[in-house]
Amino acid sequence: MTQDNRRVLQNDRFLKVLRGEAVDRTPVWLMRQAGRYLPEYREVRAQAGNFMNLCMNPELACEVTMQPLRRYGFDAAILFSDILTIPDAMGLELRFAAGEGPVFDRPVQDAAAIKALKVPDVHSDLGYVIAAVEHIRAALGDSLPLIGFSGSPWTLAAYMVEGQGSKDFAKPRAMLHEDPTSGQMLIDKLTESVSEYLKAQIRAGADAAMIFDTWGGLLTSEQYLKYSLGSMQKIVDALKADPDTADTPVILFSKGCARHINAMADTGCAGLGLDWTVELGDIARQVGNRVALQGNLDPAILNAAPEVVRAEVQRIFASRPNDCRHIFNLGHGITPGVTPEAVGAAVEAVHEFGTYS
Repeated sequence: MTQDNRRVLQNDRFLKVLRGEAVDRTPVWLMRQAGRYLPEYREVRAQAGNFMNLCMNPELACEVTMQPLRRYGFDAAILFSDILTIPDAMGLELRFAAGEGPVFDRPVQDAAAIKALKVPDVHSDLGYVIAAVEHIRAALGDSLPLIGFSGSPWTLAAYMVEGQGSKDFAKPRAMLHEDPTSGQMLIDKLTESVSEYLKAQIRAGADAAMIFDTWGGLLTSEQYLKYSLGSMQKIVDALKADPDTADTPVILFSKGCARHINAMADTGCAGLGLDWTVELGDIARQVGNRVALQGNLDPAILNAAPEVVRAEVQRIFASRPNDCRHIFNLGHGITPGVTPEAVGAAVEAVHEFGTYS
């Protein structure tokens, strides 16, 4: 969406901060704001039968995207989907095992398997996601912006090589050391796939795009800059080079990678997500006003008493410089055991302490 035909929204605080424009108060949305902590989500999830059925049903994906917006004063919606849709579309056959998380029945662990991978056709192989974006955009109308997203090429590659979730992803990390040519081939295919996937989401109605690099912090500095940030840089460049997506703001979230914050800010992204292990004020002083900063309440605090949540939200606001371009969020996603009341306490505190005079 170019600057000349931006969608006019009733609430555009989130987009204004990404563009460097003034707002009356700090916008807020939360990673995994649609999820298991909401009883209405659990009802729809049961109706769908399993998680992937829910993701692949555009009407139900739209419904669970809208659910938290009905409860809380969020300033943005985020597409309900999963970061592993692209590997599934590449033929790895994603499933979610009870108590084990994501599992690929056909992981890629050698050069031959990587060469055989196809770059998915967004509309035929991932059409259900694009349809979900269209449904959500229609449901939102002109009320709020919609965030589209993807996993980063490195994070997707980590799951594809490991074959399942892991604490250390030793197999994909070893591949980057032992067979960097194959590792780069996989990253390149995923970079092309993510670029086209995000373009399609934007054309279908997403107002911003977020790239989740959940496992960037596992890499050495050299590997992070080459395989993780390097691929995200190419995605940002690809979006900026396309007239349909050139003006769409991109947020990068690399968990555990604060040591590379200046390199991340130099990619041309509009915003950077921060995990909870860093101080918002410290990062703001490093990057200045080059980018907006998103974060960074510790998700675990949502298990504490409301007054503790409120005090921590206030502390985060007190730590930031007055000119900080800030979108309030968690430092990672809401966990399943959190109560709806805890989320409400956090949002209310943001509304109270995040106003600008």
